[in-house]
Amino acid sequence: MKAEPKTIINFLSNHFETVKDLFETQTKEGFVRKEFLNEILKENDSDIFNQLIEYKFLKKLGDDYEIRGVYFKFFEFILNEFKPLLPETIEKYEQSIGSLFKKIREGIAKDRNILVQRINELYNEVREFSDSVEKNTLRLVTETRELKSNVDKIDYKEKVRKASFWIDYYITPLNSILDVTHPQSITNRLFEISQYVNVRRLNFDDENTRIQFEKLYNFLVQTNDDLMRQSKILTNELLPLIERIRTESLILTGWIEFLKQPYKAPIPKVFKVFREVPYSNDMYWNAKEYFEQFEGNDEVILEDVQLEDFEKWIFNKELYHNKLIQSLPVNSFFEWAGKTLKGEYKSIETDKFFSLTTLLFEEGINLELDSKSDRQLIKTSQMNLRVPKIKITKHGIS
Repeated sequence: MKAEPKTIINFLSNHFETVKDLFETQTKEGFVRKEFLNEILKENDSDIFNQLIEYKFLKKLGDDYEIRGVYFKFFEFILNEFKPLLPETIEKYEQSIGSLFKKIREGIAKDRNILVQRINELYNEVREFSDSVEKNTLRLVTETRELKSNVDKIDYKEKVRKASFWIDYYITPLNSILDVTHPQSITNRLFEISQYVNVRRLNFDDENTRIQFEKLYNFLVQTNDDLMRQSKILTNELLPLIERIRTESLILTGWIEFLKQPYKAPIPKVFKVFREVPYSNDMYWNAKEYFEQFEGNDEVILEDVQLEDFEKWIFNKELYHNKLIQSLPVNSFFEWAGKTLKGEYKSIETDKFFSLTTLLFEEGINLELDSKSDRQLIKTSQMNLRVPKIKITKHGIS
């Protein structure tokens, strides 16, 4: 007599630790040895062997036992304990999915019931493929993070071996399966199928079949998004992380072996690091000296300036420009500027003298520098200036 489903669920709940131990044993060994089964039942004080057989949880495997596939997958799911599948195992879906797709196209105008059944089988096959990829990615993430944190305290050589193993046998091949740009990848095949299904869901004459095409198309779109997400995890997270583990471990392993016997091999040349900066090496001391001059509190006396005694001079460029034009030709501009100021103010003030030099840049005059003549000495109120001899003409006419 077959047990009620609720009875089986209650049984698994009441004896969860026992069936979990059996699951972990089969995960490691591939089956449950008779000795291990008796030991597990004894440790958990459980006399449930008959129920395990009656509820079809275990099946006979010679003298030993095996958890049935449906129960094993159920525990894999709830415990998130997936054994990673080799990529070649996942690649089998390329053949099964391709075969079903071919039969759908060939039988598109034949028996509608067979066509609908094939559409549903293709749906289930794509779902199994997507689930397998997701399980593999989850397991690879777990394995990689455990390897990075070195939970098992393995040495560097073993870390390198494991990192290389995961890359060569799982991550890189699985990434190729998910590469939509690769013409032979399953993802590329699913893209081709979705294009065909998209056309059929819009213009198929039978309503029931059209609905099945609609269902399959929506599922393929969702599957594509899921596979893209898994591919990004592999490409952007797992592959760089595990490659870094392998590289770092190789370097550390090499140095450890070298330090064990440092004189066995010649010491390799190590690059010497130089640091260059875009500023002077003395910049710190120059800046320190500059700020130190303000540290003292010198006495400052402020006096009111009587504005009536201060006459501000405003340079009238137009006035002096006209005077220069009227004096042309001028053999020495600076001599002319000095005489002009001295004639008006009885002295040559420095700021006024420099104001007059701006006339050299006015339009309408021509400058000729006499490079052979000695520099002239002009004495202003604050300094002595040695200036060249510059001849001024108008439009090149003396």
